Amino acid sequence: MARARRVRTAGQGAGEGVVVARGLRVGAAYGWRLLVVGVVAYAGFVMLGRLQLVAVALFLALVVTSVLRPLVDLLARWLPRVPAVVVGVVGSLIAVLGLLALVGELVASEWGRLGREFGGGVGRIERWLRGAPFHVSPTVMSDLQGKVGSFVSAHRSALVSGAVSGAGRLVEVLTVGALALFCSVFFIHSGDRLWLWFQGGLPRRARDAFGRAGGAAWRTFAGYTRGIVIVAATNAVLVGIALFVLRVPLALPLTLLEFFAAFVPLVGSPIALAVATVVALASRGPVIAIVVLALIVVVGQIEGHVLHPLVMSWAVRLHPVVVAVSVIAGGVLAGVVGAVVAVPMVSVAWAVGSELRGPWARSGEARESKGS
Repeated sequence: MARARRVRTAGQGAGEGVVVARGLRVGAAYGWRLLVVGVVAYAGFVMLGRLQLVAVALFLALVVTSVLRPLVDLLARWLPRVPAVVVGVVGSLIAVLGLLALVGELVASEWGRLGREFGGGVGRIERWLRGAPFHVSPTVMSDLQGKVGSFVSAHRSALVSGAVSGAGRLVEVLTVGALALFCSVFFIHSGDRLWLWFQGGLPRRARDAFGRAGGAAWRTFAGYTRGIVIVAATNAVLVGIALFVLRVPLALPLTLLEFFAAFVPLVGSPIALAVATVVALASRGPVIAIVVLALIVVVGQIEGHVLHPLVMSWAVRLHPVVVAVSVIAGGVLAGVVGAVVAVPMVSVAWAVGSELRGPWARSGEARESKGS
C-alpha cells in the first residue's frame, strides 16, 4: 500500500509537471501551421523569382484572355471559333501596335521643337526662381547645373552599361511578349477545356472544391482586369482632354503613359501626372504646370470616390488600406511588376478563401441551429 501510494504520488507530480495551459496549446497549434504556410509561401516566392519571366508571361496571357474573351465569344456567334480567335487577337494586336507607332511618330516629330521649348522653359524657370517669393541666388543655380554635369561625367560608364543591359532587357521583353501571346491564344480558344483537363487529374473528392475555387478566382481576376481597364481608360481620356486644351506638348504620349500607369493602383496615376507637370512646367510655364498639378487632385478624387466604387465594387471588395499595403509590399518584393500584380493576387486569394470558407460557415451555422 505504501509503495502504491508513492507511485501514485510520483505520477501525479509528473502529470502536474507537463500540464500546458489551453491558450499555449492553441497558440502552438496555430504557430506550427502558420510556420508551414510561411515556408510554403516563401518557397513559392523563391520559385516565382527564379521563373519571373514565365510568371509574367502567364499573367499577361490571363490579362489578355480576360479582356478579349468576351469579344471572341461575341464574334463566335457569326464565325467559327478559330477564325473568331484569329480576328480578335490579330485585330487587337494591330490596333495596339498602330497606336504605339503613332505615339513614336509624334514623339520623333516633336522632339526638336520640344527640346527648344525645354531650353527656353529652363530659362523661364530659373528667372521665376530668382524672383519673388523664392529669391534663389544665381550661384545656386549654376552650382546645381555644374553638379548635374559632373555627375553625368563621373557616371558615364555606368550609364553606358545600363544602356547595354537595357538591350538585354529588350530581348527578355520580346520573349515574354511572344510567350504571353502564344498562351493567350490557347486560353481564349479553349481555356475551359484546359481547366477541365486539369481537374480530371485531381482526386475526385478535391474536384468540387477546386472547381469552385477556380471559378471564384477567374471571376475575380477577370472582373478586376476589365474594371481596371475601364478606370485607366477613363483617367486617360480626362487627362488627354485637359492636356490638349492646355496645349501641353506630347499630349498623346502623356495620355498613353497615364493609361498604363493607372494599372498600379493609388500611385501610378499621380506619378504619370507628375511627369506631365514637369513637361508643362518646362514648355508652358508655371501657371499651366500648376493647372496640370491640380489635375492630380481632381483625377485622384474621381478615381477614388467615383470610378473605383462604381466599377470595381462588384468584382473586388478590398479595403483601401489592404490595397495600399499590397501595392507597397509588391513593389518591395518585385519592383514595378510586383506593384502591378499585387492587388489582383490579393483579390483572387481573398475570393478563393471566401468561396471555400462558405460551405464550412454554412455547416457550422447548421450545427449551431440543430444544437439550439
